[in-house]
Amino acid sequence: MGAVISSAKAEEPKTVTLFAEGLSDTQVVATSGERESPQLDRASYNVYVKPKPTPTPTPSPADQGSSGGGGGPLFYTGGGAPAEWMAAAGIAESDMGYVDYIVSRESGWNPNATNRSSGACGLVQALPCSKVPGNGYDPVDNLRWATGYATGRYGSWAGAYAFWTSNHWW
Repeated sequence: MGAVISSAKAEEPKTVTLFAEGLSDTQVVATSGERESPQLDRASYNVYVKPKPTPTPTPSPADQGSSGGGGGPLFYTGGGAPAEWMAAAGIAESDMGYVDYIVSRESGWNPNATNRSSGACGLVQALPCSKVPGNGYDPVDNLRWATGYATGRYGSWAGAYAFWTSNHWW
């Protein structure tokens, strides 16, 4: 005896999931193999796609530095060149090659460089930025602090360079 699938109501089509349709099929035992496969109307299925949340805009450095309320960092807007900044920070000419190597890799000589994940700032990526007396984004203040850090932790800029080349951080 075969099963008959009929639609008695002419109203709106009933939405049936494939799981439910398959589940009803497994509950019927057919010993003679007379049962036909149900015909599925794919037009009656509804698909819901969860929308992606709108990303929060990230303020650009220009937006942060232009706030007159003093709430954001004070980005560097002055001029100068790396050699001038190093000389003004009191870095010996014999150490300038070591400083140039480290700073080139840490910030690319961008005084306004900020690490988004850690908050490290300035030429040498001081962490936290508040460690730097004055302004962490001022290249001279940043290099002065870095000289103290390099000599205090590694004995000299040469020691800091040796550590950086071995570990790719300092």
